[in-house]
Amino acid sequence: MNIIQAENYKQMSELAAKKLIEQINRKSDSVLGLATGSTPEGLYEEIIKEYKEGNVSFKDVTTFNLDEYVGLSKNNDQSYYYYMHKLLFDHIDLKTDQANLPNGDAKDLQEECSRYEASIQQAGGIDIQILGIGLNGHIGFNEPGTPFSIQTHIVDLDESTRNANARFFDSIDEVPLQAITMGIDSIMQTKQIILLVSGSKKAEALEKLVNGPVTEDFPASILQKHPNVTIIADSDALSELSQ
Repeated sequence: MNIIQAENYKQMSELAAKKLIEQINRKSDSVLGLATGSTPEGLYEEIIKEYKEGNVSFKDVTTFNLDEYVGLSKNNDQSYYYYMHKLLFDHIDLKTDQANLPNGDAKDLQEECSRYEASIQQAGGIDIQILGIGLNGHIGFNEPGTPFSIQTHIVDLDESTRNANARFFDSIDEVPLQAITMGIDSIMQTKQIILLVSGSKKAEALEKLVNGPVTEDFPASILQKHPNVTIIADSDALSELSQ
């Protein structure tokens, strides 16, 4: 596990963008695993900037997002489909049919989970996966207690996760109760993982990830077992580790 200390959120985002761009320039048809939420927003801003400066092209790239809310249509401004297009896809030359997200509005959600997992395998697996970490140790939407062996699946969102995401909605009542997420086994099959952590609120979770026991009660702890993980964290997020 490689830990890179960034001075602040902006530098964390720049360092992550550099790694993604190096991957694409080394392998033009790279398969990227992408995340949503507030943590990767700076990363996407940096990627758009580098694209506009002519330093990278996404025309041969394929992407797979970690998750999507159940019950939100693509046009809903709180769906991750909407988020990804607004913050990244609409500003780069990634082909629409090569940008993949689970369909949270599918009629048969179990079938959608199987389809999505199969699509990742058919693409040759994910070369580099962007992750964040929840306060309770969730990665993707894999909440505490999720089996390490599980692949793409439907998850009931923990109350703490819904509360954390409520800031994006008008009220907590609008936050969906379920999501489709890549499973922990799906994440562990990716070739390389970049975990982004920012802010003092995440410091305890990061310390627990690095030094705590590997347990399904803290899903992110499984990353200790992955052969190629880079943690890029700002000084606030690393405060518990530096002690």
